[in-house]
Amino acid sequence: MSFRRAARAALAGRSRACWMLVVTTLVLAGLSVSCGNSSHSSSASHNAFVTFPTTGSVALLHLNDSSGVLSLGAQTPSVLGTSPTGLALDSGKKFLYVGNVAAGANSVSIFNVASDGTLTQSGTATDIGASPRAMAIDASGKYLLITTDFAIKNLLVFSLDSGSGAMTLVGSFAANSSPNDLKISPTSNFVYISNSDAALITAFSLDSATGNLTPLPNSPFPAGRGVAGLAIDPGSHYLYAANTSDNTISGYAINPTTGALTATPGSPYFLGTATAPRAIAIDPSGAFLYLANQVSNNVSAFTITAGTGQLTTITGSPFSAGTQPLFVLADPAGKFLYVGNQGSTNVSGYSYDSTTGKLTAISGSPFTVGSTPGAMVITH
Repeated sequence: MSFRRAARAALAGRSRACWMLVVTTLVLAGLSVSCGNSSHSSSASHNAFVTFPTTGSVALLHLNDSSGVLSLGAQTPSVLGTSPTGLALDSGKKFLYVGNVAAGANSVSIFNVASDGTLTQSGTATDIGASPRAMAIDASGKYLLITTDFAIKNLLVFSLDSGSGAMTLVGSFAANSSPNDLKISPTSNFVYISNSDAALITAFSLDSATGNLTPLPNSPFPAGRGVAGLAIDPGSHYLYAANTSDNTISGYAINPTTGALTATPGSPYFLGTATAPRAIAIDPSGAFLYLANQVSNNVSAFTITAGTGQLTTITGSPFSAGTQPLFVLADPAGKFLYVGNQGSTNVSGYSYDSTTGKLTAISGSPFTVGSTPGAMVITH
């Protein structure tokens, strides 16, 4: 081979090597970007909101879609003398309604929800003339219902402006003594209220055109002593009530036409060693029920029998929680469960088995939120 041909061959080899180096670099860069995107996707989250009664503020929480880990986001400015507790999020996730229970507050604050979940209060709080307790928005998103303090014994109904979120009083309805928790059936307009001191459940039908309430025939229905938290399954077939003083849970079948309540087989259900059941959550599939027990510091778990609503204790129940669990709620995605602990000022998180309902603590649980949680809602 001549010198010139040899030089040309060497240059060609060097050129091929350079091109291969460029291609390899681009491939590796693509893999790096792909891995980066995968990591970002795995850390995707949706939002939740929690009230802090002792600091007078509301906080944004981020719920990791993959792990269930909770992280604390931005908080609203503290407002002394409000004690924000109950809350309700409209179906469009545009407005958050927060009840201020402090003596003399007697109001509801309305917050605009930004696309990133941050909250901005809309004007001054709306005076409702009584201390708000439980709050719920009906399936149409047109009405906000609020139980008020035990002395007033009323259920208030407000219409909601879809553009501004403003509240307008529709009416005040007698709800028997000591009205406590409030639930609206998801697929109908039946409204149920626990009457703690009277061991009763008061029931109404809600007129979707006017917002007026009409007592159901045979209401109120008997419950256990100290009845507190209520829960209705997603199909509106069953209602369950936590009887704090009896250490039991009552189960009822809901008549789809009249809304009347009939005890499910075996009701009331005893909790064994668990004491002072306070709040109830049902998972989105309607298969499992979880009960926060305020004195025994744990969570009771049950399967719900399809067709009858009968409860069966899940193996391993009750599961350990923090001190004085106050509320329990299931993630709408159907993977995680969260319990707010009043005494230990944190939130316990669990994943649950989709077949058995058994709870497993999420890594890092309980999650510090910086103050005593009052109530929590997760965006859908």
